[in-house]
Amino acid sequence: MPTIQGGCLCGAVRYRADAAPLMTAICNCKHCQRQTGTAFSILVAIPKGALVMEGAQPNTYQDIGESGLPVLRRFCSKCGSPILSELAATPTMDWIKAGTLDDTSWLQPQVNIWCDSAQPWLQMSDAIPRIPRNPPLA
Repeated sequence: MPTIQGGCLCGAVRYRADAAPLMTAICNCKHCQRQTGTAFSILVAIPKGALVMEGAQPNTYQDIGESGLPVLRRFCSKCGSPILSELAATPTMDWIKAGTLDDTSWLQPQVNIWCDSAQPWLQMSDAIPRIPRNPPLA
């Protein structure tokens, strides 16, 4: 796997990671819907500490996720692009917002999570497992 690289819409926030992705998930929780302004968020999990931020440092919105646990949502203060989520529920992972990746050609979502909150008109693939709420934690 080559280096993961990406950044915000305006280019002020850039990041890179030399770690292989742990998983790619489609999150249908109401908080991701509100943050993205659409039906879901596609997230790429990488090992905590592997992400190197470059350029402007993102701002943070401290949230309480639908799990009831804290979520730090990092975003560009100039253009508002969501960059990263840090979940207390997964303390060994950082979750990159897939839309900020420079190269998305390799993305293969492995799981749909928080499907209980999915928009009723959303058609999910039968090829991707569905989890009603939280993913099981290892």
